[in-house]
Amino acid sequence: MQISINPPKKDWTSLLERPAMEVQQLDEIVSAVLRDIQENGDAAVTKYTSQFDGVDLEQFLVSEEEIEAAKLAVPEDLKAAIQVAKTNIEAFHRQQRSTVEIVETMPGVKCWRKSVGIQKVGLYVPGGTAPLFSSVLMLGVPAIIAGCQEIVLCSPPAKDGGLHPAIIYAADLVGVHKIFKIGGIQAIAAMAYGTQTVPQVYKIFGPGNQYVTAAKQMVSRAGIAIDMPAGPSEVLVCADQTADPSFVAADLLSQAEHGVDSQVVLVAFSSEFIKEVETALSEQLAKLPRKEIAAKALENSAAIVINTRSEALDMINLYAPEHLILALEDVTSFSEGIINAGSVFLGNYTPESVGDYASGTNHTLPTNGFAKAYSGVSVDSFVKKITFQQITAAGLQELGPSVEKMASAEDLIAHKEAVSIRLRRIKQQ
Repeated sequence: MQISINPPKKDWTSLLERPAMEVQQLDEIVSAVLRDIQENGDAAVTKYTSQFDGVDLEQFLVSEEEIEAAKLAVPEDLKAAIQVAKTNIEAFHRQQRSTVEIVETMPGVKCWRKSVGIQKVGLYVPGGTAPLFSSVLMLGVPAIIAGCQEIVLCSPPAKDGGLHPAIIYAADLVGVHKIFKIGGIQAIAAMAYGTQTVPQVYKIFGPGNQYVTAAKQMVSRAGIAIDMPAGPSEVLVCADQTADPSFVAADLLSQAEHGVDSQVVLVAFSSEFIKEVETALSEQLAKLPRKEIAAKALENSAAIVINTRSEALDMINLYAPEHLILALEDVTSFSEGIINAGSVFLGNYTPESVGDYASGTNHTLPTNGFAKAYSGVSVDSFVKKITFQQITAAGLQELGPSVEKMASAEDLIAHKEAVSIRLRRIKQQ
């Protein structure tokens, strides 16, 4: 990790810069794959699955036999843990459903808004270096609660041509049954444009690497909605003298092991504390199965000493982390100043891992600074808000003259006449 001691504010942006692939090269690769799949469908998906995943598949759809086999393959204790997570995620997300409230803005003029589930949605579940079956719960549960009619799930196949049994089990558990063994750019393209076997969807959800993120952004320009630009994972830990250095190190590594393009940031108030965290990092890193990945991610990361809590708050809001862990004294008061973050974890006993899996909040969150303007996935992400209005004859007599005046002032006379013709008819009755 790069260590900085009390850096001036003018240097903060460069210190906190995220790792990124050269944009032109990334866009060229992604656009070529998208175009090929749009034109050639399943044949192109097959080609890129072989090229990128090293797997030759005759069929992408997970069969009923594979679903039943997955149910048997998942250990009972893991099934129980997945069920706990599902229950908590459902409990948290059910509270996000909105009820219809009719507002009478003036006598005879009633307006209301109704939430309607997006008819067709696509869920992308990463599985390249780790089978993220937890993402199935995070995306599938709110989609079902929102009332989406068709849910398509894509995830990269393993070298044996199958999906991790826990991914299939979790999908079946939440009620998602169109499961495809397709990953990366080709999965986003298949769901965006549709192929001979993969249905086209109206909105695509899910995290992924830079290729997946770029693909989602590109298809969104063609009219396919996306949840957010959710790219490589990141965490910022802000810790003071009340924090446990070993806890902080564990939290940093929990994000670093996601991928080599992940980033972790430590904001502390003394060099001594950072040294203690570094010692704990070395000890814990050596024991990790994914230590090479985590070590590479740490090269993209920073530890920064800041003088005051006020400056720490400013740095956090500038960085706008996907995950923010506050291991601080008087953490509740400090957290009130957070305005840019995907999800916040308060206190020494709230590791980011609980949000990744089972506390109930959603782990599909804005990265790369997009937390300044985006929210994480919720039930709202899977619905459209449709407004309605109904006006009585008496209500139009009251409201109509204002509309006539405004339409005339904008020189939109047909708009005015749509009101005037009705008002004349009311007077004749």
